[in-house]
Amino acid sequence: MSARLPFDPIEEASRLWREHGWGDAAEGMAAVTSLMRAQAIVQAWVDDVLRPLQLSFARYELLMLLSFTRTGGLPMAKAGARLQVHPTSVTNAASRLEAAGLVERRPDPNDGRGVLVTITDAGRALAAQATELLNRQVFGRTELTTPGMHALVGTLRDLRHAAGDFGA
Repeated sequence: MSARLPFDPIEEASRLWREHGWGDAAEGMAAVTSLMRAQAIVQAWVDDVLRPLQLSFARYELLMLLSFTRTGGLPMAKAGARLQVHPTSVTNAASRLEAAGLVERRPDPNDGRGVLVTITDAGRALAAQATELLNRQVFGRTELTTPGMHALVGTLRDLRHAAGDFGA
């Protein structure tokens, strides 16, 4: 982690945006830059928890998605759609998880061209361990559970909806 600055660089960038005549875009620039910086901070917290378990967040998300299904499995295409990732990304995650014995892939009996990915008992155990650690060390952090964060989640939901991320 880099040294703590004595000022907010995003606030300073916003001031400079206005000074250079881009005042109408200053708030948007500050919002985007703040989101990107916050994402980097949270990603570092998550990586610190998952790295010792040899998981990336993408692989963790796939394990959790599968663990929440009634049968423990989903067609790869459906898993990618639910995770909102490119098919190549879900294939990569599934390949890594399969190599570690955490999921199995086999032809989908309901779709001759499809592949079914299913979580193994080892995958369920690792997903449970990772979730317990993430809940304690990241998701339950005080700075993520404030009323302001609750409001932020709503604001970000509105942004995602307006961008076509989901329909409801």
